[in-house]
Amino acid sequence: MANPLEYSFGTVNADTAGRWLHLSQEEDQEVWMLNLMKYKQVAEYGDESRPKISGREADDIYAPTEVLADLGATVPLFADVTHQVSDDVAWERIAIVRYPSRRSFFEMQNRKDFQKQYVHKEAGMETTIIMGCTPLSTGEAPVSRRTPVVMRVRRFHEGEVAPAEPEGVSLVAHFNVDGVIVGDGRAWDDVRFDVIDEALLPSLANTEGVAEQIVVVMNPFIEDLVGSVRTAGA
Repeated sequence: MANPLEYSFGTVNADTAGRWLHLSQEEDQEVWMLNLMKYKQVAEYGDESRPKISGREADDIYAPTEVLADLGATVPLFADVTHQVSDDVAWERIAIVRYPSRRSFFEMQNRKDFQKQYVHKEAGMETTIIMGCTPLSTGEAPVSRRTPVVMRVRRFHEGEVAPAEPEGVSLVAHFNVDGVIVGDGRAWDDVRFDVIDEALLPSLANTEGVAEQIVVVMNPFIEDLVGSVRTAGA
């Protein structure tokens, strides 16, 4: 990774950023930006006069909903992590933002109204991974608000592909990872969201062909992954 730009909560992948910025208009289509978040116990603003709030509370203040709406972006997933099966980082929240293009994601960073809100993310976030995804498929799994959903972010051994899923795994949505834009140096291949028989959860930690993965269970506050993927390109 050349010339990385460091933030307190992660590193910008200059290779991914450079590739995205050089996409032609025809190549630069919609992207689903997956956000994995872990918060500081107490938000750090560097200003002792501010009231003490948690990192999660700072992220709640950050929420740039008006900016996203102005860009034509939507939020098909926003969820709290309730249980973690695999990974060293104790992730707390998962979100997906669907942007009209990768360029619109970059344009957001330069907006003054966004930068005004962004100070809250900097204050509250301990660690984050942000990756750009493109949809592969959706399933018929019934998901309603607060239905537990399992997310798997996977990197496969070289030459390996996603294995067949066992009975009891019902697909919600499956994505290819086009690149990590902010992270911890790890690379990923795909992301799956499923409704899963609870008895299968322990077995997901050791899946054939998978070199590394993040497996969490979450309760969505917002969930429209199927609808979002099915309207891709609309």
